[in-house]
Amino acid sequence: MELFNLSQEVSLVNPLLAELRDVDIQGDPLRFRRNIERLGELFAWEIGRRMPYVERAVTTPLGTATVPVLREQPVLATILRAGLPLHQGLLNIFDRADNAFISAFRKHEGDEASFEVEIEYLAAPSLDDRIVVLCDPMLATGSSMVLAYQALLARGTPAHTHVATVIASRAGVECIQRELPDNCTLWVAAVDEELNDRAYIVPGLGDAGDLCYGDKV
Repeated sequence: MELFNLSQEVSLVNPLLAELRDVDIQGDPLRFRRNIERLGELFAWEIGRRMPYVERAVTTPLGTATVPVLREQPVLATILRAGLPLHQGLLNIFDRADNAFISAFRKHEGDEASFEVEIEYLAAPSLDDRIVVLCDPMLATGSSMVLAYQALLARGTPAHTHVATVIASRAGVECIQRELPDNCTLWVAAVDEELNDRAYIVPGLGDAGDLCYGDKV
């Protein structure tokens, strides 16, 4: 499986990451959501460079131009709720894409450190031979992403799946590389080395869903 870490090059990804991680700037949820959305747009640009294109003749007021266009639009899939701003950024670029939504949550067994990830809801078109972009802003243990991918297979087998995440742990990257098939590509904006005892990425940025949409009980 190919891995692309966008923070390893000097680009606009890095200042957006700096703001997302900054505890002072995180107090503005609108700005936090918008920054994740912008990263989604950058992911879309990078992923789009590696998708198949065909040439199309376009009629202009003065003649005809031959332009390479996407052979097909992808299916954009996200894990609710934290994935919504990243999904919107992807959708801003792939604006005619089909969409899929998966609900995954941590089901705790008595304490914060003990939990299982459960899939509760799936809405998706047929995925047979489609290009899928599956996104979630945080890739901690990797369990949610693996279960989401497996849930999507109930709607068909994609030709290729791009997995996009803002911040991944090293353990999460290794999980995805181990559990997902070779016709997947992993895109990350940054990789952090540590997970704490609650399976949160360190230094990470905290709980992306809460920072986007408020605390949950």
